This record gives sequence, structure tokens and C-alpha cells, in this order.
Amino acid sequence: MEAVKAYHAEVTKILSIIVSEEAENIAKAAEVMATCVEQGKLIHVFGTGGHSYMAGEEMFYRAGGLQPINAILDSGVSLGNGARRSTFVERTPGYAKAVLDAYGVAEGEAMIIVNVNGINSLTIESAEESKKRGLTVIGVTSREFSLGVPPNTPSRHPSNANLFEVSDIVIDLHIPPGDALLTLPGVRPRVAAGSTVAVAFVLNALTAQTVSVLSAKGIEPPLWLSANLPGGDEANKEFLSRNISRIKHL
Repeated sequence: MEAVKAYHAEVTKILSIIVSEEAENIAKAAEVMATCVEQGKLIHVFGTGGHSYMAGEEMFYRAGGLQPINAILDSGVSLGNGARRSTFVERTPGYAKAVLDAYGVAEGEAMIIVNVNGINSLTIESAEESKKRGLTVIGVTSREFSLGVPPNTPSRHPSNANLFEVSDIVIDLHIPPGDALLTLPGVRPRVAAGSTVAVAFVLNALTAQTVSVLSAKGIEPPLWLSANLPGGDEANKEFLSRNISRIKHL
């Protein structure tokens, strides 16, 4: 179990760094999100490729989560439609505009873009296009990973820009280049990715802080109740009936 203990130590270290170094940025992002909720606007979440795709699912229709979340679950970047296909799509210039058109993002809303490496075309163009449309862009990414990828690498946007450079607010995941955290005896590549744990922590921390901000203002936070508990369906019914046409995947 030494490998398990080592992984636990590395993940714990990263989460501790996020808490100590990203608290101010999480607080800023939560204020933006709380304002959206207060004004009846949506918070969009877009994991722009590969395993980042799970970010939208993590925040969407989730017990204990905010209701006005519009998860951008574009099938083009889902591994469910082919792993290599996902890679090709996230590197395709011009794809982002069509996705944002399809999801109806609007001025004054928030866009959370999640991508640990923060370098591919879909990621950069989603951030830039969202800003053009008047959204506040919250980038959840790793500076260290981005800076560890040389310019003009095929996975990069042609501009060589990084998500942390084109976002309004940046929450750093502090994940090393390549994502994997452990070096094990006799094994050359590192093993055991850390980004999904870090992303889930950050997104749920954002939810908790946003709810805290709303509560402090005397606003009842719009939260999903588990549909698996008694009364859950009834509690969620009103929001569903009012927003099923506004939020694509409801």
C-alpha cells in the first residue's frame, strides 16, 4: 500500500496548496457567480477536452450543487465518442464559436473553463470568444503544466497562448506537466493523475463559497436536492419547470 499512501500524500499536498494560494481567486470567482445567481443569470461550465469534460458533469444537476448551472457537454470532446477524436476536435481552430452559439451563452453571465494544460485551440478560443460576448471568464488550469509545454507543440493553439493568460480570473490547480504525480521504483513514466481530484475540489469549493456569499446577503441559494431522497423530486420540480428550455441538458 505504499503507492496508495504516496498518492494520498501528493494529492493532499496539492489541495493544501490550492487552499493556501488560491483562496483569493476562489473568493473573486464566487462573487461573480453569486452575482449571476442573484440576477437570474446562468453560470456556464466547459471542460474543453478529454478528461476535463467531466468538469461540466461535476457541477451540473448535482445534489448540493447550484441549480443555474449550464454544463457545456459537447459530444465532440467527449471520450465517449472516441479518445483520438476528442484530441483532434479540441485542436480544431474555429470550433469554439459554434459550441458557444449552440449553448446560448449571453452577456453578463459567467463562463468557467476547465482545462489542466490550458493550451489547445478549443480552450483558448472558448475563453476569447466568451470575453467578446461579455461573459466573465474563470479559468481553472495549471500554470506549471502550461508553461511546461514548449511553443509550437501540435497540442497548442496557433497563438501559443495559455488559458491563465486569457482568463479574467484564474484558479491554479498546481498540477505538474503531464498530470501524473508519482514516480514509482522501476517505472520510468510517472503514474496516477491528479487533475480530476484537484478540479473536483476547486469546483465544489466554488459552489460552497458562492452559497456562502448568497446566504450572507440574505438570498436563499438555489440548490439541487438529491432525487434519491424523499421529497427530492418535489423540491427540484419548480426550477426544472422554469428552466428546462433555457438549460440545454435539463
